[in-house]
Amino acid sequence: MSIKALRQKRADLVREAQAAFDLAAQETGGRFSAEQEARDDAISAELAALDKDIERVERQMERQRALGGATDENDAVDRRDAGGRQQGQGFASLGEQMRAIMVAGRPGGQVDPRLQAFGDMSAGPTGMSEGIAADGGWLVQSDFANDLIKATFEGGQLASRVRKIPIGPNSNGIRANGVDETSRANGSRWGGVQAFWTEEAGLKRESRPKFKRISMELTKLVGLCYATDELLQDTTALASWIDQAFEEEFVFRIEDAIMNGTGAGMPLGYLNSGATIVVPKEAGQAANTIVAQNILKMWARMPAASRKNAVWVVNQDVEVQLFQLMLLVKNVAGTENVGGLAFPQVTYVPPGVNGNEYGTLMGRPVIPVEYAATLGTAGDIQLVDLSQYLAIDKGPIQKASSIHVRFIYDETCFRFVYRFNGMPVWQQPMTPYRGTTTQSPFVTLGTRA
Repeated sequence: MSIKALRQKRADLVREAQAAFDLAAQETGGRFSAEQEARDDAISAELAALDKDIERVERQMERQRALGGATDENDAVDRRDAGGRQQGQGFASLGEQMRAIMVAGRPGGQVDPRLQAFGDMSAGPTGMSEGIAADGGWLVQSDFANDLIKATFEGGQLASRVRKIPIGPNSNGIRANGVDETSRANGSRWGGVQAFWTEEAGLKRESRPKFKRISMELTKLVGLCYATDELLQDTTALASWIDQAFEEEFVFRIEDAIMNGTGAGMPLGYLNSGATIVVPKEAGQAANTIVAQNILKMWARMPAASRKNAVWVVNQDVEVQLFQLMLLVKNVAGTENVGGLAFPQVTYVPPGVNGNEYGTLMGRPVIPVEYAATLGTAGDIQLVDLSQYLAIDKGPIQKASSIHVRFIYDETCFRFVYRFNGMPVWQQPMTPYRGTTTQSPFVTLGTRA
């Protein structure tokens, strides 16, 4: 039995024992029946035997490492296949491994020795189980999974800018304390910390901070695809297609959730949080337009400390309006005239100037994305500091495959699961030390209809 199967069997026994304890606590206040006691004793004996088996297998793996063989449980044993070709310590590409899965799953098909580290395909469908391929499939080589999640975050315009915290193997979420600060007025900073100027021997007055609980549980993003036998014959094309398709789809869904997520079974998007400030349109402003005063008022609502990290996030429809900010005729006072309204001039620098990848507005990058609302609708242009968005994940993406689901159609099923969640650190806008106009790292322009 493989090391993975041994560990899975041990985990199943531990879960069975815990379920018995939970049932006893609910029904009898924790007292076991004679039958439950006997089963608990049997589980203890099985666990002891499994621990010895696991230790023995791990010892052998260590011996192999000492001899320069397989370096971890996901590496294959160095041997030759039926054609006399030397097998390496892993698959060269995702497509190569998927084709090996297809061949091994066919009646009488030869099992590539490199697959031995990933599971037992002789088993039928077994359902979902953490760390084991569902439906009797094979786990996908771990370095391919790491590559996909790395590409997902690096390729994302929003995801690459959020604050991401990895979740450890024994946790399903995060619990953290944050400062409960909604105002910068005296007596409100840090939720209540205050210092006083006093004379010699004067009375010292106490103050204390106030905290809030930040809590998130991991949610799941799942992708599923089927590959025909014909496509599996061309491993180069398959690897390229799978990688690109799921990288782009996972980026899209993650970033759309960071912006627009409901928080119900998915991340809470900043536009749906209580922290987002909506700047209203100007009096008399025409529909589907953006004028300089909109930009200036949005900029004024961004906290000074967040401006160095802030970016403009826009729908591509908005770019025409930004270019027009450059072309409007200015009067002698340095203002632009739009429909009879005189506004101070705002400079938009288009992409490509001085080699810049993005255009800039108020000196900050302008990033066009698909997830922003269309021109004229609230959310079509946003000013955001994404370092104030907290994301958690339990990577890498888990990949598994099965021939059983679509066997009669000559197709192999591949499944991708990524556990992720996110929410803004801010729960509401902040009142500044002086003034009454609130500020937030998430600012958007209201509807102009």
